[in-house]
Amino acid sequence: MRNSFPFLAQDPLSKYYGLIYHAYCTSKSKKENQIKIESFLEDYKALKPSTYSYVDIKKITSKFKEKLGEGGYGAVYKGKLSNDILVAVKVLNNSKGNGEEFINEVGTISRIHHVNVVCLVGFCADGSKLVLIYEFLPNESLEKFIFSVAGENHSLGWEKLQHIAIGIAKGIEYLHQAKGTIGYIAPEVLSRNFGNASHKSDVYSFGMLLLEMVGGRKNIDVTVENIGQVYFLEWVYYHLNQGKELNIRVEKRGDTKIAKKLTIVGLWCIQWYPVDRPSMKVAVQMLEGEGDNLTMPPNPFASWFQQEQI
Repeated sequence: MRNSFPFLAQDPLSKYYGLIYHAYCTSKSKKENQIKIESFLEDYKALKPSTYSYVDIKKITSKFKEKLGEGGYGAVYKGKLSNDILVAVKVLNNSKGNGEEFINEVGTISRIHHVNVVCLVGFCADGSKLVLIYEFLPNESLEKFIFSVAGENHSLGWEKLQHIAIGIAKGIEYLHQAKGTIGYIAPEVLSRNFGNASHKSDVYSFGMLLLEMVGGRKNIDVTVENIGQVYFLEWVYYHLNQGKELNIRVEKRGDTKIAKKLTIVGLWCIQWYPVDRPSMKVAVQMLEGEGDNLTMPPNPFASWFQQEQI
């Protein structure tokens, strides 16, 4: 690419000052984020869960000895509190966001008490080190059970998968109700300055999860360069819409009906336009129903491919 600013290449001093300015801006941004987090915690003192220093975190995790997994916002480690209670310790990635994940989690989850929502028991805000401490769930990740190894998917059984799906849906619905209740959580958390995602974004993610549970595989292969090869979901929609079988493994009577219901609800949840997606309350009702009256949604990929061609 041709240099649009050739004078910069000819002046080493300009480069030097440019690097200094970039470093200054980066440092200033980090400082502002830290101040925002500290201000939030100061206002939240009366309600917050236990606080820990980063030294405490190292002790709790035995210097991050056992890694449970890693996501977009950071790695999760197994730990143990002084009272021998096991916990999952999530160390947030400094390169992700500006403290929004931390503020939203502490402000919302710490005040939520629901059987289908994991409990936040503590946190660490030690300078730039941001850590969240959750109750430890011994049954491991759902991913271990729904993604097949040598074709051995759905070892939990379809009734159990349906039960899990309903539990997840109720948990998300509960969070949506909590976020919409005036006075239930700190006003700072509801502020647009903290960039809360819309409820319909959660619905879309839930729909993707449902379809992964049905297919026993990842919906998207990020290693595939050709977009046309990415979606297993289009195949699912085509087969259901044509009245064809999904070719899934069933073990007992009723499994096919459950799988079809999970699929239809999932397809409704991943509609391209947010307004076309159901609320989580409606999604719960659909999952708890018999499924006989569920109608096929519009093709969620038609608008997607139209956007790709623009």
